[in-house]
Amino acid sequence: MFASFAAGAPHRPLLPLLLMLFALAELGWLAWRRRGGYDWRESAASAAVAFGNVGVRALNAALLAPLFAWVYAHRLFDADLGGPWALAGVVLLVDFLYYWMHRSSHRLRWLWATHGVHHSPTELNLSAAYRLGWTELLSGAWLFLLLPVWLGVPPLAVAAAFALNLAYQFALHSRLIGRLGPVEWVFNTPTHHRVHHACNAELLDRNFGGILIVWDRLFGTFAVAPAEVELRYGVLGRPPRYNPFAIAFGEWRAMFADWRRARGWRARLKVFV
Repeated sequence: MFASFAAGAPHRPLLPLLLMLFALAELGWLAWRRRGGYDWRESAASAAVAFGNVGVRALNAALLAPLFAWVYAHRLFDADLGGPWALAGVVLLVDFLYYWMHRSSHRLRWLWATHGVHHSPTELNLSAAYRLGWTELLSGAWLFLLLPVWLGVPPLAVAAAFALNLAYQFALHSRLIGRLGPVEWVFNTPTHHRVHHACNAELLDRNFGGILIVWDRLFGTFAVAPAEVELRYGVLGRPPRYNPFAIAFGEWRAMFADWRRARGWRARLKVFV
C-alpha cells in the first residue's frame, strides 16, 4: 500500500506528526461514539514505526536519486508534460504500475517481507496507514517506478505522482467513511480497502488498486465483502507485535528461518518467490 524515493523528498518529522493528529481525531470520534476500533498498543507501535521511517526514507531517497537520474539520462523518449492531460496520464500510468507493484508485494515473499509490515495491525484505522516497512530499499519494489523514468518521464514527476497516490490512500484506512455509491465502480474507497486488509481466507489478496479500483476489476482481483461476514485484520499465523523492530524485521526473520530449513536450491528459491 509503500517506496522511499517516491516520496519526492526526504520525509520531515512533521509529516508523521500531522498524520498522527488525523489518527487521534478519528480515535476521539470513535471513542465518543463508543465504536472502538483502536488498540493503544498497536497505535503506539505504528507511531514508533512511522518515526523510524523518517530517517530510513531520507536515506533511501538519497541513495536512489542517482540511480533514477542515471536511468532518466538514458531514457528512450522525451515525455512532454506541458499540459494537464499529460500530467493526468503520468498519474494514471503510475497508478497502473502501483497495482502491479502492490500485487507483486503480496505474491512474492521477498517483497512481502517489507509490505507485510503494513498488514500487521489487527485493527484497521488511520494509525495503520503510516505503519510502513523500513526495508523497501532491500526488497526492491521501487524498481517498478524505473519504467516510466526509462520511457522519458522525469523522476520528480514520477515521484510526485506516486506521492499523490500514497496521500490518497491515507484516507482509505479510515473507519469513519462508509460506502460511496457509484464512486466505488471506478475509485478505490475505504470499503474496498477494508477487503484488501482483511485476512479472511475468502478475501485474501484482493483489491490492490491505489487510486483506481478498475485495475482489480480488469485483472480479476476485485472482491466485495459479504454483508454477513465480519472482517478480521492482521497477518495469518502471526500474533500482534508491539516492538517496532520486531514489526519491521519479523517477516524477514521468518523467511530466512524457512530458507535455512529448506533442502536444495529449488526449495530455497521457492522460499523467496
